[in-house]
Amino acid sequence: MAPKIILISGAARGLGKGLAERYLAQPNHIVIAANRDPDSPASQALSRLPVAEGSSLIVVKLDAAVETDARDAVKELKEKHGIEHLDVVIANAGISSTWPAVKDLRIGDLEMHVRVNVYGVVALYQATRPLLRRAKGEPVFAPMGSSAGFIVDQPPITNAAYGPSKAALHWFVVRINAEDEWLNAFALNPGWVQTELGNVGARGLGLEKAPVDLVESLDGMMKMLAITSKEKDGGKMVSYDGEVSDLK
Repeated sequence: MAPKIILISGAARGLGKGLAERYLAQPNHIVIAANRDPDSPASQALSRLPVAEGSSLIVVKLDAAVETDARDAVKELKEKHGIEHLDVVIANAGISSTWPAVKDLRIGDLEMHVRVNVYGVVALYQATRPLLRRAKGEPVFAPMGSSAGFIVDQPPITNAAYGPSKAALHWFVVRINAEDEWLNAFALNPGWVQTELGNVGARGLGLEKAPVDLVESLDGMMKMLAITSKEKDGGKMVSYDGEVSDLK
């Protein structure tokens, strides 16, 4: 039986690393851990994760802020590693580094968040789409969404750089799912998780730490990824806690 092939961007730490670890612990999986610097200590540490029988790890360079990186990563996967299809792409790479009110928003900060959180995901979709098209079953393209991107029922916090980038990302998720009838595209919602990035954001807003436990989030997302279908989840927000809702 052909292995199931999973590509995860931003896989050197946090949610991406946790998802990679869980997929590697399952038999007969190839996990492609894409991150900005494959030579970094965090990336090198991925090779020490436990690996189940028939499973393996591939690390490739992919900086979501560099438009050509996704295309180059796919070329390397095909030419160097013989990857001929992808079953699941989790577009996890993203940034959330400043949380201003609109009146204080610097256009450069907005541009950087959109470059990584939107352009980076679109570039990854375009680069991986041909390999997803060759999956035997129903392939999945799942960027990380966020309630911060909701237009209706916005969270009552200042978030004028990250929030709009996630709102735009949600639009692309709905559109991709509508355009590709063969592809299950949805936004994964990990919750506000106690990762390094999540806790920095929490402290920036006056909290001690993010409210959602990392293990709870990761285990919940893995459960939802295992049972997902386009009919049920396509074009929607799929949360770690089992809730599936319209993007709004």
